[in-house]
Amino acid sequence: MRQEILEQPEIVARLCDAQGWAIAALGRRLRRAPPDTIVLAARGTSDNAALYGRYLIETLLGIPVSLAAPSVLTLYGARLRLRGTVVVGLSQSGASPDIVEFVDTARRRGARTIAVTNQQRSPLARAAHDTILLLTGPERSVAATKTYTAQLTVLSLLVSEASGRRRLVEAHGGLPALMARTLEADDRIRNVARRWRRVEECLVTSRGYNYATAQEAALKLKETCYLVAEPISAADLLHGPIAVVEPGFPVLLVAPPGRVLANLSALASRLHRCRAETVIVSSDPAMLRKAGIPLPMPVVPDERLTPHVYVLPLQLLAYHLSRMRGHDPDHPRGLRKITRAR
Repeated sequence: MRQEILEQPEIVARLCDAQGWAIAALGRRLRRAPPDTIVLAARGTSDNAALYGRYLIETLLGIPVSLAAPSVLTLYGARLRLRGTVVVGLSQSGASPDIVEFVDTARRRGARTIAVTNQQRSPLARAAHDTILLLTGPERSVAATKTYTAQLTVLSLLVSEASGRRRLVEAHGGLPALMARTLEADDRIRNVARRWRRVEECLVTSRGYNYATAQEAALKLKETCYLVAEPISAADLLHGPIAVVEPGFPVLLVAPPGRVLANLSALASRLHRCRAETVIVSSDPAMLRKAGIPLPMPVVPDERLTPHVYVLPLQLLAYHLSRMRGHDPDHPRGLRKITRAR
């Protein structure tokens, strides 16, 4: 897991270089003939990448996005009206049966379909009209890390191209260096893990683009550390769940500069008054001063690309915390790399 976390700057650089032309061509096609609706179909870590994609597509393209419930087709046999829709299936292996079936059915019912996968000869790639490869190489750890940031990169490049935002496309060139700088904070992150090694439950929160980061961080803490980590939108947290926060309660807050910062700053102040044990991940000095445990980040010039960078310290936190708690993060109990359930 740690080795694959450290590979991510190189993978993102390779992906942008090798797949940039194909993604640009697909983006131009979407710009010329925008669909009425886009449906993103995924499970697990890929579903968190899809959540990021939803925010990006709706804010930059103005196209409503649905996160698919594959069971609607695979278990309930619903006949969805998908003509004129673009359906994107995201799966590292390309072998998740319900995602493959959803994309295959969508194609037969008139949708334009795109596969985002790491496996060129996978069932998902065969089911879709178009395929974008993640080019991460084999991901051997059960806990997905490098394929997640590769999926984020594919989605952000595709939407940037479809929206005609050249500056945002070009900003991807700076991601590998920012990711590498973030990974240099390994010792600091290990110290955070040491502080949290006896934690049994926590909240993980953010808002906007990084709501997906909160979801993915919570998933990594659950599957590698067996920690009850509850991901929640910062907006929803104030609508009742904050009642569970008492002195010393651990909260992980992802707070990059951008449109959501003022809201997250107010939440950080509230958590401080509750005397929560708050880890704040941010590049904003004022935010970091509100933290029980600050985790400084490099400045990412565009908020829309912060999820690619801000997830890295949280992946490392899950890795170190798992080891300190006596677990094997590469082989979580009860989990396999590919889930075959429909």
